[in-house]
Amino acid sequence: MRIDAYKEFFKAEYMMGPNCLRLLDELLSTYPLQFTAENRILDLGCGKGVTSLFTAKETGATVYANDLWISEEENRARFKAWGMEDRLIPVHKDARDLHFEKEMFDALISIDAYHYFAGAEGFFAENILPFIKKGGTVLIAVPGMKTEFDGRSEELLTPWLRDEAYMFQSPVFWKRILGEHPDIEEVRTWEMDSFDIAWQEWLGTAHEYALGDLAHFDSLIKPYTCFVGMMVKKR
Repeated sequence: MRIDAYKEFFKAEYMMGPNCLRLLDELLSTYPLQFTAENRILDLGCGKGVTSLFTAKETGATVYANDLWISEEENRARFKAWGMEDRLIPVHKDARDLHFEKEMFDALISIDAYHYFAGAEGFFAENILPFIKKGGTVLIAVPGMKTEFDGRSEELLTPWLRDEAYMFQSPVFWKRILGEHPDIEEVRTWEMDSFDIAWQEWLGTAHEYALGDLAHFDSLIKPYTCFVGMMVKKR
């Protein structure tokens, strides 16, 4: 991956948390996806679309950029300004109620978003897997807990995350919650290597939310949390 080519996006204007491009770069370096514009990837929870841009350029695919918080019109204008309107398709849908064609996508990515809507058992098999082609790949990165603190997210993180603390879970939890299914060939979850640099680049933006995170970084975030990488291969 040519992460240095995307440094213009390492700033508060585009980032909505720890550097999503670092996390995506690790996923795509570990599990490369090589496609053409005829292939389709769903970017679930794309935010302002920088992960969609990176994915389209680095894999060659056409990317459907779906987000609930950022409007379709806003992202369409951004994609046009980037000269990528033919390869980036903006979508504004709730991830819990998607209406794509079955087996529409060759792959799916989701960076720092999946934990908001997919922590229930059976969600993946019922709401995500049907849209992935046979042999397709799903790559996900979410903030989570280091394995040794599994089950203690609310106890430890509430001073920082308040009522969202329960969303932070361990790699072991996510491997279980993805579930077994006849159409799933392989599931892997792990603690990602890009935690430190993704966080430092976010804290360096001086975004108001980054400043709030900074107050908890040394006491809560660094000792107890990680980023969880996930890979699912459809049979």
